[in-house]
Amino acid sequence: MTALWTRDAAVAATGGRPLGRDWTAAGVVIDSRKAGPGDLFVALPGERVDGHDFVAQALQAGAAAALVARRPDGLGDDAPLLLVPDVLEALAALGRAARDRSSARIAAVTGSVGKTGSKEMLAAALAAYGPTQASQGNLNNHIGAPLSLARLAPTVAHAVFELGMNHPDEIRPLARLVRPHAALITNVELVHAGYFTGIGQIADAKAEILEGLEPGGAAVLNRDNSQFDRLAGHATRLGVGRVVTFGTGAGADVRLLAASSDAAGTRVEAEVAGRRLAWTVGGIGRHWALNSLGVAATLLALDLDPATGMAALGEVAAMRGRGGQVRLDLPGGALTLIDESYNASPPAVRAALAVFADTRPATGGRRIAVLGDMLELGAGAPAAHRGLAAAVTAAAPDVVFLVGPQMRSLAVTLPTGLVAGHADRSEDLAAKVAAAVGPGDVVLVKGSLGMRMKAIVTALEALAVPARHAVNGG
Repeated sequence: MTALWTRDAAVAATGGRPLGRDWTAAGVVIDSRKAGPGDLFVALPGERVDGHDFVAQALQAGAAAALVARRPDGLGDDAPLLLVPDVLEALAALGRAARDRSSARIAAVTGSVGKTGSKEMLAAALAAYGPTQASQGNLNNHIGAPLSLARLAPTVAHAVFELGMNHPDEIRPLARLVRPHAALITNVELVHAGYFTGIGQIADAKAEILEGLEPGGAAVLNRDNSQFDRLAGHATRLGVGRVVTFGTGAGADVRLLAASSDAAGTRVEAEVAGRRLAWTVGGIGRHWALNSLGVAATLLALDLDPATGMAALGEVAAMRGRGGQVRLDLPGGALTLIDESYNASPPAVRAALAVFADTRPATGGRRIAVLGDMLELGAGAPAAHRGLAAAVTAAAPDVVFLVGPQMRSLAVTLPTGLVAGHADRSEDLAAKVAAAVGPGDVVLVKGSLGMRMKAIVTALEALAVPARHAVNGG
C-alpha cells in the first residue's frame, strides 16, 4: 500500500489528537459506503446524517482510521481515530498540507458551463506528460475541493481541480487552497442568475479563481465570451502577468479553424500560438471543440507542448448525465438515449439541442426531446425558458415532452401539436415518455438536477432487453 497519509503526518497537518492504534492511509473518503481497506474516513456532520454514526461501519469495511470531532459510541479503545475540533476544517487542513508538500504543476477550472468536461480533458491531456491526478466527478465545492486536495499524492507531476459556485465569495477560498499555476475560466453565462444581480457579478465571482494563482501563474480566458474584458480587468488588477486566450477570433492565442462531429467524436483544427494543430475529442458537438481550445490554452499556460497532450483527447467523451449517448436495445431494434439529466442552463440546453439535431434516427425512428426546468434563474426564468423556442424548433424534434412549471413558458411558444405531454414532476411524465418511444428513436433528456430527470432516464432504461451498450460516453 502506497502511503498517502501516515498518522504522524495527519496529526501535524490538522493539530488533532490521535487515539487508538497507529495507522497509515492510502486514500481519503467521506462516504462510509465507499470506505475500503487503507482509507481515512472523514466523519463529516450533515443536516440529515452525521458521519460519526457510520465510523464503526467504515472501520469494519477496512478503513485505516477515522477523522472525528467526538468519539463515537461503541468503539474499542484501540479504534484508530484522529480527534479534531472541526472535521471540515481538518479536511481543509489536510488539503492545505497536501498542496504544500506537492511539487505538481496545477491547473484549476471554473466556468458557467463546460467546466467538468474541460477538467476531464485537461486530466487526459496532462497525463500524456507524466503522472496526473484530478478531482473526481463533481467534487468542486467547499467539501469536494479540500477532499480532492487531501487525496493529492506527493508523487504526481500534474493535477487539475474543478472549482464551482452558485454564490459570490465561494470560489475565493477554494482557489487560495488549490493555488493553481494556471486558472481556466471556460465562460461566463447567466447561470445561477437567481443569486446574482447580473452577468457582471457572475463574472466577478468566477474571477475569484485568479486570486489563488501562484506567483507567475497564468489566467486562461475565453476571448469570445461577453465578459472577457471584465475578466481580463480582474487579471490586471490582481497583477496576473500572463493571460492566455482561446476562441474563434484572430486575436486568440488558440484559435478555432474548423470543427466537425460524427458518432465517433469531434474533429478540431486550430491555430495554437501560431502553429496549426489538429486533434479529436471523444465528445460530440461544437461545444466540445470550443472547450478543447481552453485545454490547449491551459497547456500553453503551463509551458507544455500542446501537441502532446491534445493527442490524448480522443478517449474523453461525455459522461452519463452530461451528454453521454447510450444505445438501448428494445424489442425490434434500438434507440439512442442522449443523457443530459444532470444539469441545465440556457447555453447548455442550446448546446444539447445542437447535438440532438445532428444525431440521426434510424429508419422509421423519430427525434424526441424531453426538457425539464432550468433552475436558479431568478426573475428571468420565464423569459429564459421562452427563449429556448428557436433552438428547439431548429433541432426539428418530432415530439417534445416538458417537465416543470417554468416549461409552461416554453410550451406556449412552440408550434401547436409539437408538445405531447407536460407535467410539473418528472415522475408523473416518465411512463408517458416510455410509452411513446420506439426502435430507431433518438431521445434527448435534459434538465436541472433538481428536476430529477433521472426518473425519465430510468424509465427508458427499463425498456432495454437485456444488454445496454455505450455509444459515446456510456
